[in-house]
Amino acid sequence: MITTMAQKDCLMIAIKKNLLLLLTLLGVICGIGIGFAVRSSSPTSSVLLWLGLPGELYLRLLKMMIVPLIVSSVITGTASLHPKANGKIGIVSFVFVFITNALGTGLGVVSFYVLRPGVESGKSNDQSALETKPMETQDIFADMLRNIIPDNLFVATFQQTLTEYKYKDIVNTTSGKSSFAIVGKTLGSTSGPNLLGLIFACTLLGMATSALGKQGRPLIDVLDALTRVVIIIIRWLLWTTPVGVLSLILVPVAELDDVGSVFRDLGLFISAVVVGCFVQQIIVMPLILFVLTRRNPFRHMSAISRSWLISFAASSTAVAIPEMLTSCEVKLELDKRITRFTIPFSVTLSANGSAVFIACSCLFLSNISGIPTTTVTVLTVCFLTTMSALAIPSVPSASIVTIVMILSSLSIPIEPIALLLAVEFFLDRVRTTSSVVSHTMCAAVTHHMCKNILKDIEVNDDIQVEITSGENQKMLADTMAIELNGNIECTDK
Repeated sequence: MITTMAQKDCLMIAIKKNLLLLLTLLGVICGIGIGFAVRSSSPTSSVLLWLGLPGELYLRLLKMMIVPLIVSSVITGTASLHPKANGKIGIVSFVFVFITNALGTGLGVVSFYVLRPGVESGKSNDQSALETKPMETQDIFADMLRNIIPDNLFVATFQQTLTEYKYKDIVNTTSGKSSFAIVGKTLGSTSGPNLLGLIFACTLLGMATSALGKQGRPLIDVLDALTRVVIIIIRWLLWTTPVGVLSLILVPVAELDDVGSVFRDLGLFISAVVVGCFVQQIIVMPLILFVLTRRNPFRHMSAISRSWLISFAASSTAVAIPEMLTSCEVKLELDKRITRFTIPFSVTLSANGSAVFIACSCLFLSNISGIPTTTVTVLTVCFLTTMSALAIPSVPSASIVTIVMILSSLSIPIEPIALLLAVEFFLDRVRTTSSVVSHTMCAAVTHHMCKNILKDIEVNDDIQVEITSGENQKMLADTMAIELNGNIECTDK
């Protein structure tokens, strides 16, 4: 009897502890079920608008807090570090991001060749469904460099630099099809916070604050308090996640026109991307974590489960930043000075889940266009995908834009890309979860690689004490040396 009551108590404690997680899962299931039910009644655009409004408001609430959280957390994170540690942390984080992006590209290629989607499909019957406009590779990377160094920090909180093109419509007199050619370009902007520039500027501010020592301490205290306040607000807002998730998943499912034909034509492609992301999350990334840190990958995956679900619902890793910080600092016990730099940094540059999708999509679209995937094509796709993953433009369907860029550089028809839009809502969520796993593991690996330098800096930063009285100098110095473990330098004046 006592054992049964104890088990019930443990069960209730577990339910209360994971209540938000369970409610979020329930929201996902209900969203899919209600979505298919609503779809059968052919809902109007007005109905879909109101069904999707709770999800839109949920995202707006979370996005509202992203900029203050990143600004305060990055400055306090870097300011709390010794200047010697900042450089190593940045290098380790970037190397990890680049390698995982490259591994994601490789997984996309391997999953394509294992399942070979599009081989039997032939050319798409509706290649004119989407009119795509070309973009130049050099402009994407130039925009990335411009965004790293913003010319106005206030503008960077709500705008990014983006090259704008002037197009000319060209009609093929033989086939009757139209295409676009670039006839001019100007430097413009697009809405959305320039996170890359904010992280760079805040890193400089944090390092300068650290260099000031005691004089910079008041600023660190204010921003640290701001970080704590923002995190508390976000944790309040996260209790609206179940309703937001239900709405966000319900509407895309209800909007599907022909579920049977979509999944019949794209079934193998969907399987290839899902398998690639699954292998990435369950095998590759945990193996990297275990080899580099000897941490238990299963404990890590359990700790980030809530972040995983939030990113799946919102299809955005930026929205999951607060929960990732909480998981890493509280559940995984990582140094907050490291997590508050590496998480925003990784969110900005790391897109290994998108790398799986982009590489597999390019080869898939090449197949259904009747163009053989040669070794040169595969190598070119791998290189461009790995590099583009660091500079995916922050525009709607950003991965689709990157795929257009890669296909154009390989002279592969871009019209069949319309097929991807039918399943974009689902695959976008799948690849986002892969990126969340990578972001948190980047923090764990960086913590493991850099914890010794942090410990050395804390131990070796000797305290200088000036004692002006002559008679009691030795006694006072001996007493303080015992309390401070001997880290004391006595100066007689």
